[in-house]
Amino acid sequence: MIRGDNRGRGFVKTVDWALIAVYLLLVLIGWMNIYSASYSPETVWYDFAGRSGKQLVWIAGAIGLGALILFVIPPRLYETIAGPVYVVMLVLLVAVIFLGTEHKGSNSWFSFGPVSFQPAELSKISTSMMLAAFMGRYGYRMNSTRDLLVTLGILALPMLAILMENETGSMLVYIGFVFMLYREGLSGWIIALGALIVVVFIVTLTKSPFSAILLAMTAITLCNEIRCGRLKRWFAVYFPILILLIAYAVVWYKVCDVRPDCLFSQFKPIYILIPFLVALCLAYLIMGFRNISNFRLLSIGALVACVIMSFSVEFIFANVLQEHQRKRIEVLLGMTEDPSGVGYNVRQSMIAIGSGGFFGKGYLNGTQTTYGFVPEQSTDFIFCTIGEEWGFFGATLVILLYVFLIWRILRAAENSREGFTRIYGYCVACCFFMHLVINIGMTIGLMPVIGIPLPFLSYGGSSLWSFTIMLFIFIALVRNERRFF
Repeated sequence: MIRGDNRGRGFVKTVDWALIAVYLLLVLIGWMNIYSASYSPETVWYDFAGRSGKQLVWIAGAIGLGALILFVIPPRLYETIAGPVYVVMLVLLVAVIFLGTEHKGSNSWFSFGPVSFQPAELSKISTSMMLAAFMGRYGYRMNSTRDLLVTLGILALPMLAILMENETGSMLVYIGFVFMLYREGLSGWIIALGALIVVVFIVTLTKSPFSAILLAMTAITLCNEIRCGRLKRWFAVYFPILILLIAYAVVWYKVCDVRPDCLFSQFKPIYILIPFLVALCLAYLIMGFRNISNFRLLSIGALVACVIMSFSVEFIFANVLQEHQRKRIEVLLGMTEDPSGVGYNVRQSMIAIGSGGFFGKGYLNGTQTTYGFVPEQSTDFIFCTIGEEWGFFGATLVILLYVFLIWRILRAAENSREGFTRIYGYCVACCFFMHLVINIGMTIGLMPVIGIPLPFLSYGGSSLWSFTIMLFIFIALVRNERRFF
């Protein structure tokens, strides 16, 4: 019986072979499409001067790293070294700002001859490990102000450094960690507040601060009354006020079109809105202390944050974002048309994907990709190669492989008995999910072009090795648990 148990806990039974199989399949699909994206009749797959040949070297190195993590490095070591590794990565993230090589407007690469290294990719691993080590310790509580602030600080430091590198895409991936925080007990209302601030930014940019603040006030008051079970009060009190404010804004704009210099034009709708906001905040403050309601106090903070964001949009857009980032956002939101400039990549990518039809044009038969109409078609826009040559059917299969990968990671993390393994697993799933959504959204015109690779498919050793290390650390942690449970 004992010998049977030992065999049951051996290598074959404890490794998640499904995860490894999906990993190898995605890597193979990636290499095939990198070869196709740079294909010409004279091209040979083993040409190590070309991208497909170089990718083979990166793949061999990645598999070697995966084997090293799985067979040699003790899994318990990761929790021990999480702190030092996190500090080292922070130092590298800051150092690359001053010592790194500029590439497409961002100082995020160290270059050593023909080899380049991007610390931002590895920082996702170190941050995941640090979060898992801190949040997985005994006595951690998400509702503790101290614990929450430290957690947010662990996330904010690398995000700030990456933002200073002008590597916006990598910084946005960190936002995905909010799903892990929600799993560990972060209030869903805080996440909703973050989403509302993003909406306020977009509405202010495309419409006006008045429209954005009015939208925020509507959403926050509606959530308050729904949470209190008093929806009828919202329709009786708040709804008429909102209608009056909207009516005033409509009349004001019409009067200004006819008589822009009249006295009435000086009373802008935003000025009329401010007293209502002040009155609403005072009412929530009184109700919050009277009923000991943290939600009312959170609502005040949400209103203030939305107002600050609304009045800061112009400054952020003009002074914080770079010119190419502003243009990409303007094209994405339909504020400007630039089919031959900033919007060229997305336009050609959408043409390539659309021309693939249901089953595609066939492997190595893509015209948009083969003739180089799509820039960066083997890196950031690798998905359009799949869409053109493999069609809707092939693109859907690739997405389903990613869905299975993420689901498998989440399931293994949820079944874990160790806090470190569970939290790290959720961090890994969040990173893969954000890369998948941003990259594919970028190629089909739903997200701004921010230069972010598709895991295991895009060309490049830095991203491939980083994703491989991230995944295989989790596989090793799960295997270590299965040996004893």
